[in-house]
Amino acid sequence: MHMPRRRRDDFEDHRVYDYPQHLRAAIEDAPTGAGVYVFHGQEGDLPLYIGKSVNIRSRLLSHLRTPDEARMLRQTQRISHIRTAGEIGALLLEAQMIKAQHPLFNQKLRRNQKLRRNKQLCSLQMTQGVPEVVYAKDIDFASASDLYGLFASRHAALDALRALADQNKLCYASLGLEKLPPGKACFRAAIRQCAGVCRGDETPQAHSERLFTSLLGLRVACWPHEGAIGLVERDAELTQIHVVNHWCYLGSAATPDEARQLSTLAVGFDADGYKILCRPVLTRSVELLVL
Repeated sequence: MHMPRRRRDDFEDHRVYDYPQHLRAAIEDAPTGAGVYVFHGQEGDLPLYIGKSVNIRSRLLSHLRTPDEARMLRQTQRISHIRTAGEIGALLLEAQMIKAQHPLFNQKLRRNQKLRRNKQLCSLQMTQGVPEVVYAKDIDFASASDLYGLFASRHAALDALRALADQNKLCYASLGLEKLPPGKACFRAAIRQCAGVCRGDETPQAHSERLFTSLLGLRVACWPHEGAIGLVERDAELTQIHVVNHWCYLGSAATPDEARQLSTLAVGFDADGYKILCRPVLTRSVELLVL
C-alpha cells in the first residue's frame, strides 16, 4: 500500500510565508546609497540584525523576498539606517556596531567567527626559525614583524600550521609540533609526508625556505604609517573621512579638523579593521589623508 510522504517542516514554512507588509513603508523611505541598516525588535528596541550594503533599499527588499528570514522579519518592529559615503565606510561601521551591540541574528550567523574577541586573537610568529603562537593581548600586532595569520585560538593556529606542513611536506618536529628523540626520524618521513629534514634527506636551509614560502600567503602587514590616516570616500550626497590608526577604525568625520580630533583616540589592533582596510591602505586604491 502506498503511503503519502510526510510533508517537510521547511516546505510548510515556505508555503505559509507571507511578505512582512508592516515593514514596507520603512523600506520605501530607505536610501539607494551605501550604508548600514538595523532591524529592531520589540523588547527595548534592541537590534535583531545589522547589515550593510552599497544600496540600502535594494538590500532591504532582498530581505523581504527571503522566506528563510521570515522568523527575524516577524520579530522586527522597525528598520533604521545610517548612510555612508561608500562601501569601506559601510563595512567599518557594520563591524563596529556588531561588536558593540551583539545583534541576535548576527551572532547566530557568525557564531563560528570568534576573531571579534580580540583578547583571544593570536598569530604565528617566527622565533629563531620556528613558528610560535603569540597573542594580541601580549604584543602589538600592528607593528610586530614576522606575523602569519590571524586566528581565534591557539588550537586554530596550530591546525593551520599542520595544514601547511601537510601541503608542503614540512617536518612536524622541526616546526615544534611534535617531539622526537635525538637522531630519530619522524613517522611522516617514513610514509613520505615529510621531505625528511629530520633524517637528513634535505638540508635545514631547504626546509626553512619552503616553510617561509608557504607562510607568505598568511603574512600580516605592519601598519605602514607613523600615525593616524584618513580614508576619504565621496558620493553625490556625502563626503566622509574614515579615521584609522594601527588598523583600528576610530570613526568617520566630515572635515579634516574633525578627523584630527578622532585621531587622538586610543588604539589597539583590530582584526575586522585589518581585513577591511589592508588592501585599500596598502594599494592606495582610495584617497588617503595624513592626520
